Amino acid sequence: MSRKSLQPIIPTLSLLFALAAGSLVIAATGNSPVEVYIKMIRSTFASGYGTGQVIFRATTLILTGLAVALPFRVRLFNIGVEGQLLMGSFAAALCGMSLPQDTSTAIALPAVLLSAMAAGSFWALIAGWLKVRYGVNEVISSIMLNFIALGITGYLLTTRFAVPSTVHTPAIADGSRLPGLDAVLGLSWHSPANLSVLVAIGATAGAAILLYASRYGYAMIAVGLNPEAARHAGIDTDAHTLSAMAMGGAIAGLGAANLVLGYKHWFEAGLTSGAGFMGIAVALLAGANPVWIVFSALLFGWLDYGGLSVNTMVPKDIFMMVQGLTILAIISFPALFRNSFRK
Repeated sequence: MSRKSLQPIIPTLSLLFALAAGSLVIAATGNSPVEVYIKMIRSTFASGYGTGQVIFRATTLILTGLAVALPFRVRLFNIGVEGQLLMGSFAAALCGMSLPQDTSTAIALPAVLLSAMAAGSFWALIAGWLKVRYGVNEVISSIMLNFIALGITGYLLTTRFAVPSTVHTPAIADGSRLPGLDAVLGLSWHSPANLSVLVAIGATAGAAILLYASRYGYAMIAVGLNPEAARHAGIDTDAHTLSAMAMGGAIAGLGAANLVLGYKHWFEAGLTSGAGFMGIAVALLAGANPVWIVFSALLFGWLDYGGLSVNTMVPKDIFMMVQGLTILAIISFPALFRNSFRK
């Protein structure tokens, strides 16, 4: 088997390696890996509540994964998704709480979603502008912007917008809320899964069409493959750098649809729970392919909630380790195979 034929299955090999390593750690705790994984499946996909929890977690991860994947196509590593998600969620909450409670859904919902997308896009554009104007590495700038976003939202929340004696803003207007899947489909899951899953699916379809069925997406991929050749072909690489970061930030901001509009109905401290950072892992496992990001997000959502459901048997940290090992393997295996196939 050649190196080229192995490349598409590297994510699968990486996942199997991580699960095997996790199984060894589970066995070292005195538990049966098979029993633990079976219980994880039963407590998630064999349960309405568990299924809803996986869908809820995966919805945010789909959006944060796409926020990493689009800039990645232009050879940009958007590490700032956590900050973009924070700013988008905070902006959505501020917009939603500012609207009169009787504002119609046709006005309130688009206004809040656009506010979230604009805030996330603006925050990502800062890193893009620094890259284009001054050559600042986007990894460094976007990481620093994460901390700045955390500081800004934390300060404004505690000093200006929090409900007294709480760590959350006032509730958003009723018209800007997304109903849960229970209410829409007549289920009895009692989970936080909500209609924002349609937003995530729509964003995935849009990203796939942009990349694989549009002239603009072709130009983006060309810039990522060879910036110099793309520049000589007349493609404005700086414009594509800015637009890719802007689109990534806007999609990250859309994560507010799940967390604010469909779940909490306000912004609170610790709302994002590291979903922006997890989106990096989701995008890497999927090879930055929008369609595969859906399956990657479901996997990480399953590991996240499934690990919590078996916490009485083994520590949840083991499944965090599985997630980390998966990404390390994805990064390391190409180099290992490259060395193996050298003549």
